[in-house]
Amino acid sequence: MHEHEHSHGLTHSHPHSHDGGQEHAHSHSHTHTETKRVLNRLARLTGHLESVSRMVEDGRDCSEVLTQIAAVRSALSGVAKIVLKDHIRHCLIDATQSGDTEAIDMLNDAIERFL
Repeated sequence: MHEHEHSHGLTHSHPHSHDGGQEHAHSHSHTHTETKRVLNRLARLTGHLESVSRMVEDGRDCSEVLTQIAAVRSALSGVAKIVLKDHIRHCLIDATQSGDTEAIDMLNDAIERFL
């Protein structure tokens, strides 16, 4: 089980499985300074995506729908950049200082999946 305690005071846990479903624990904490910014952007993205769904339901022009999908994708990439930078600035530094080299491997895996 992996537990996160965020700067906004909320803690959540979730299992991690890598290489055959084995669970592991990290020796570092996760401090995020951009949580509110990320959540705000995701909320706007949710609204934008719902708007695109309504466009499809209304039979709007495909080129307009594709343009809006591209905008959503671009905005989502922007959120991912914020999360990545926050992770590097805080989580990765904390992990390195505590000797958790697995965090670097996990980041590389996440980048591979993202790209």
